[in-house]
Amino acid sequence: MKTYIVICLDKKNCLKKRMANRELHLEYLKGLKNKLILAGPILNKTNKPKGSVLILMFQNRTKLNNFLKNDPYSKVGLFESVNVEIFKRVF
Repeated sequence: MKTYIVICLDKKNCLKKRMANRELHLEYLKGLKNKLILAGPILNKTNKPKGSVLILMFQNRTKLNNFLKNDPYSKVGLFESVNVEIFKRVF
């Protein structure tokens, strides 16, 4: 099992799209159970969401990519960019 940090940045002017799909996204994340270490929004200067950070555990990158592809936020085209890195949890 590997740990990944995922940083997603929203497209401009997509706050309404984010909020309209938020509940579906949260329900989708709840399905991960113990594979989800951390999840939350990245905020702009006015404390409005402008992206997401996820720290997730998956067997491999293919399984992670399938999960990300099926996230409700991804399905509606919310993200401008998605960056994935392998993460080593120390504490």
